Amino acid sequence: MSVASKTRLRRFRLTLATAALLLPTLPLAAQIPPATPAPGEQLPVVRHVLDNGMIFLILPRRQAPTVSLVVHYPVGSVNEHLGNTGIAHVLEHMLFKGSREIGTTDSALEAPLLAAADAAHDSLLTELAGPRPDTARLRDLAEAVGSFEDRAEAYAVPNEYARILSAAGGRGLNATTSYEATRYYVELPANRLELWFALESDRMRDPVLRGFHTELDVVHEERRTRLETSPGGIVQTALLATAFQVHPYGVPVIGHAVDLEHMARGQVAEYFRDYYGARNAVAAIVGDVDPEQVVAWAEEYFGAVPAGRPAPPVLAREPGQAGERRITVEFDAEPRLMIGWRAVSGLHEDAPALQMLASLLTAGRSTRLYRRLVAGDRSAIHVSAYLGPGFAYPGLFIVNAVPKAPHTAHEVEVAIYQELDDIRANAPDPAALDRIKNQIRAGEFRRLSSNLELGMQIAESEAVFGDWRETFRQSRRILEVTPEDVRRVAVEYLNVHTRTVATMVRKEGSP
Repeated sequence: MSVASKTRLRRFRLTLATAALLLPTLPLAAQIPPATPAPGEQLPVVRHVLDNGMIFLILPRRQAPTVSLVVHYPVGSVNEHLGNTGIAHVLEHMLFKGSREIGTTDSALEAPLLAAADAAHDSLLTELAGPRPDTARLRDLAEAVGSFEDRAEAYAVPNEYARILSAAGGRGLNATTSYEATRYYVELPANRLELWFALESDRMRDPVLRGFHTELDVVHEERRTRLETSPGGIVQTALLATAFQVHPYGVPVIGHAVDLEHMARGQVAEYFRDYYGARNAVAAIVGDVDPEQVVAWAEEYFGAVPAGRPAPPVLAREPGQAGERRITVEFDAEPRLMIGWRAVSGLHEDAPALQMLASLLTAGRSTRLYRRLVAGDRSAIHVSAYLGPGFAYPGLFIVNAVPKAPHTAHEVEVAIYQELDDIRANAPDPAALDRIKNQIRAGEFRRLSSNLELGMQIAESEAVFGDWRETFRQSRRILEVTPEDVRRVAVEYLNVHTRTVATMVRKEGSP
């Protein structure tokens, strides 16, 4: 960051508390474009690429003096390997901790304490890896890590990054990690846009992962509540681990517990430097903005951000499945059922037909499985179907159901197969497809109503396809699906030989 940029960043920090008192409440406004053959493709998006490879997508929408900001990295859990699983999600947490400029009262005094904590933790991991770890030495090293981190914490300013944006009128500050991406986003008043450029470029260039082991405890608790004690999470984890024995889709996004336990701050920092550089970043800026000014700020603030390296390639390919796989999970909860058939990636030509099939089964009260299981014989309280768990690689066609007592998972499973058998034998009614297509057409306009959602869509589309327009073309391809297409993919993909079934049963002895 230039001296001028640092000075401006410090000035923002000093003036925001006063300025926040003067800000009105600014609602987001919707823009519904006129009907066109492909709504969204004609949006006046300005695409600007910096010399370091970072892409900016700028979409002026003048309805309200607000702006939505998204930074999308096509780096997710599929890019990890055994030993560092969960690292992308940990990074998502840590990038809110600030930088040398933000989140500390004295970075010069804080830095050596963090380095000493890292060195003690590295020694602890080395001791753990030995054939006979010395328990006394492990205890001493763990205490040293805690001591150095406690001393470093005295210089930390918790949540300063979020407080600065909040004081500026920001809202919705958050981030998400998926199998294939990590993204950060916030909404701001348009007259505070330069603040975002200062803050975001600062943490891209020079983040400080302070409070690392404390935050790892937070991640462990998140893993416990999402995967280890949640019935739905337990069944999904079992299904994916059984269906994907080679591909990283079989590993939870949040990672394996043992990898989290052994993760080091230096390991996470190195991963960030390598793969979260400018060449892997797409920023979408949607709202009341002047594209020329945005381009100027992009060059000024982000032009010196290191490019980094391409995301680690995903070379694993799941071998063919020669027969049905089944797994039963015991847990103190009501029964659950998940069925997954080996399918295709979201890029495949058959993906639109499989998406239409999923919609015909469960997207609304008039769909086949909802009518049969929920509204009809009331054997289930929930049913859903979708392609997953990711987009870029061959995944599963998944049906998820929660039986309603006294009905069993087996009863629901049989009913699902009967409905699918009927579709395989008889192409679905064209009127049923028309209802889904009408919903899609209406959704094409609704998806343009939120600046933030629009920013997420075009950033992801640019990162995945190299073209922000492709997200709109993808939904249009579903409109071309015919009843025979649906019948054909049901025959080709939904068969017993490529099926994996995960069932949750109540643990023996539970009430």
